[in-house]
Amino acid sequence: MADHMRSSGLPISHEGFLNHKGFRYLKVALVVSLIAIIGYLAADVRLRPNGGTWYGYSLGAISALLIVWLMLLGIRKRAMTSGHWSLKAWTSAHVYLGASLLVLATLHTGFQFGWNVHTLAYGLMVVVILSGFVGIYYYATVPRKMSDNRAHRTQKDMLDAIRALNRELREAAQPLDQKYVEVVKRAIRNTKLKPGLFQSIAGAQRQCATTRAAKRLRKAAANADPEMRRPLEAVTAILERKSALLLRTRRHIRNKTLLQLWLYIHVPISFALLAALTAHIISVFFYW
Repeated sequence: MADHMRSSGLPISHEGFLNHKGFRYLKVALVVSLIAIIGYLAADVRLRPNGGTWYGYSLGAISALLIVWLMLLGIRKRAMTSGHWSLKAWTSAHVYLGASLLVLATLHTGFQFGWNVHTLAYGLMVVVILSGFVGIYYYATVPRKMSDNRAHRTQKDMLDAIRALNRELREAAQPLDQKYVEVVKRAIRNTKLKPGLFQSIAGAQRQCATTRAAKRLRKAAANADPEMRRPLEAVTAILERKSALLLRTRRHIRNKTLLQLWLYIHVPISFALLAALTAHIISVFFYW
């Protein structure tokens, strides 16, 4: 089918983890949430169901098992398989069933909150889910931005290209006056690729020694005599190529850092949730 679409010139839609199998797990999550809500409203009890009723216990058990299963995604990523339980399918289920916990766990509480380990477990769960929404945005947008920005190059390729441009600069700068040679040397020596997560790429680029050197030599070339204009323009062209490549590399490093930072936040909070959930379960069965 894909070959036919390619030969006919029709576009092939990309199926990501969010729209996997026609949003199969979104539909499952919606059905599960709807059943839980109907059961909560129709439960035959004097008070609305909460963690101490049979319905509350049922929702609590389902929520707890679901949280444990959701945390298995990290282990699942290390096993590459295809088909019904492919990593894409597992990730799609992770996203939508994880979001359904907002309904299941909230109904489990019976909207009863306080300063205790039970509310702590619920609060951590909400934080994990909200951070998961941020992760969905990052993983749905950032990798594509990284791919477009790299222009089919790996980070190693970009770093190798920068080193190659530095070698070109050393050779091309030899005919220049000593003051301009020093400018080029500083541009090579002071190349910095990590602008910092909270520092803007534009700001890092303006402060970049290579960018400043390119501007200075471009201005010098405009005012130079014809004999010196050609080598100045040659060096300036290399500096501008390097500046453009540095911009791409900085964007790549920043995007990569964003993804890593999200994991450093989402994963530890998930383990904190697991610990609070364990304390919640132990306190319910042994102290109530």
